[in-house]
Amino acid sequence: MLESPQSLTQQKNPHDALSGVDRSNRTAVREAAEEFEAVFLHNMLQNMFTGLEEGGTWGSGHGAEAWQGLLVNEYAKSIAASGGIGLADHVERELLALQEVG
Repeated sequence: MLESPQSLTQQKNPHDALSGVDRSNRTAVREAAEEFEAVFLHNMLQNMFTGLEEGGTWGSGHGAEAWQGLLVNEYAKSIAASGGIGLADHVERELLALQEVG
């Protein structure tokens, strides 16, 4: 299961989602791979929303910034949980391959 929205914003680097993963636990590996993808998507989506004009859907001010950040987190988690862009599958496969080598 994906982490809370705060954890995505705290993880500035997608590699943070993979730290401390028990590679012998297939469920943990899959969850870490999905979280990695969610962090990646969060960073990508956040950059897409940067520079949008104030007003409109977001309103303006600090409240709008918070709302936008929460929305981006939910978009990232939702995309990753519904199959994402395929990144989690590749990350999971690589983590399992590293387990066999290491």
